[in-house]
Amino acid sequence: MNNELINFTAFQSSPELREKLYEHSVIRTFSEGDVILQENANIYAIPIVVKGSIRVMRTEEDGREILLYYIRAGESCIMSFLGGMHQESSKIKAVVEEEAEIYFLPVDKVNLFIKEYPEWLDYIFRLYHKRFEELLEVVNAVAFKKTDERLLQLLRKKSELTGAATLRITHEQLANELGTARVVVSRLLKQLEDAGVVTLGRNKITLM
Repeated sequence: MNNELINFTAFQSSPELREKLYEHSVIRTFSEGDVILQENANIYAIPIVVKGSIRVMRTEEDGREILLYYIRAGESCIMSFLGGMHQESSKIKAVVEEEAEIYFLPVDKVNLFIKEYPEWLDYIFRLYHKRFEELLEVVNAVAFKKTDERLLQLLRKKSELTGAATLRITHEQLANELGTARVVVSRLLKQLEDAGVVTLGRNKITLM
């Protein structure tokens, strides 16, 4: 069996379904920071992450962005699923968080797999449930948590995602993901450093 196919085992599926996914998908690799899907773009294929991770963002009318959720290995973007199945344009922007290998499954195959493979439909429902919970967390954080709490939560989530205590990231990027100003993030990071929670370096932050 192809090694790339072996890597795609993060969700429970039959060998036949994995073979079909490998057969019908276009496989591409991306570097950190690459945009794989823009807002308002047509959706012709569904991205399924095999390696690495992707962050999914939403841009407001005033140009501010906010992080909605991350897509990890073995997962896909439920917003892309829904938009592609209903022939709607993308409502989100997807950016590579760390170097990624992605399967792009054509939209017409998504509907075909739903009819032929019950585990594929179960995969979609489980993704939908997980993303719904994550979006509720975003709403709760924006509505009820202070920006410093949201910032520390984001740093910890990124550390968990990469498996590293030191994050190579700019204050500007953190501000974009939180939907706030860079000066606010810089001020809060300095407060966290003074409290001994983080150590700041040039374009890097280390969680203590």
